[in-house]
Amino acid sequence: MPVLHTLDAFRTLLKTLPGPDSVARAKAMAREPTLTKPPGALGRLEELTMWLCAWQGHHPPRLDHPAVVVFAGNHGIAARGVSAYPAAVTAQMVANFEAGGAAINQICRVFGAALSVHPLALDRPTADFTCAPALEEDECASALAAGMAAVPPGCDVLCVGEMGIANTTAAAALCHGLFGGTAEAWTGPGTGVDGERRAEKAKRVAQAVALHRPALHDAVEGLRRLGGRELAAMAGAIVAARLQRVPVLLDGYVSTAAAAVLEVFTPGALEHCVVAHVSAEPAHRVLCERLGQRPLLDLGLRLGEASGAALALGILRGAVACHTGMATFAEAGVSGGTVTPHRARSPQEHQF
Repeated sequence: MPVLHTLDAFRTLLKTLPGPDSVARAKAMAREPTLTKPPGALGRLEELTMWLCAWQGHHPPRLDHPAVVVFAGNHGIAARGVSAYPAAVTAQMVANFEAGGAAINQICRVFGAALSVHPLALDRPTADFTCAPALEEDECASALAAGMAAVPPGCDVLCVGEMGIANTTAAAALCHGLFGGTAEAWTGPGTGVDGERRAEKAKRVAQAVALHRPALHDAVEGLRRLGGRELAAMAGAIVAARLQRVPVLLDGYVSTAAAAVLEVFTPGALEHCVVAHVSAEPAHRVLCERLGQRPLLDLGLRLGEASGAALALGILRGAVACHTGMATFAEAGVSGGTVTPHRARSPQEHQF
């Protein structure tokens, strides 16, 4: 794994990301038409199997060691009252994760995923980004490096999530800065703010983007100025997963916003990622469309914690089980007739 010391080193890394394994994907494509089902009958499960093979780099795909990483950070903008909860809740929830009492603990237990939680300088919130960049360059590089180091060796799928009071404000500012539109369109209720408080939240988002607009042509600089430590760490983990041939399940609005930085800087940087669910945070659906992603689940979740990503492990387990465990027509003695395989599609054509 490359040692990351500067943001320029991260930018260089983003320009040299490895591509998919076409041989492993071709093997998956060759097996699918031989299984005892009509061609395409398992829909996206078939596509997910090919995606897993392409980015794990082997066939058959495996889901023996799924991992969930949750990064936690605090934000200076929280002092502006943009959240329904105080910043102290971030550390309290980290303690809850560590004690096994959060939703993500229960979901990981059910789906057999290893959970690791990474608090990032919770005693030092980012700067209020309506007045200054959220992070200094060395702070942002350190958070990116922490995320890269957090990917467990030997994992075969990575779920990426976060915890941080006011981080939906950071996500909204980042999306507004990267994609334009209005601050109101990118700003949602987060922890439950509405009415005048939501309008004030959108005002702070607009104020931050206006201040930093001249530098936002560089998406990595946008992450430094408008993001937070946990957003940078998620971006680092996503890149490290790509380097280690680990497919990634993204969680909700905040994790997808962090991932969007990579895609804007290097188109194709998220080909190894699938958005696991569309959040109840209204702008998440818009963001997924901007990124060409089709979320796997729509359950009205807005918790964070990688909860939706971990739930989607069940879908991946089903896809792998069908692909590896189903009998072929020949094995089952079932007349399959003449089966015409689907045309091979490039990774760019697969919109998850």
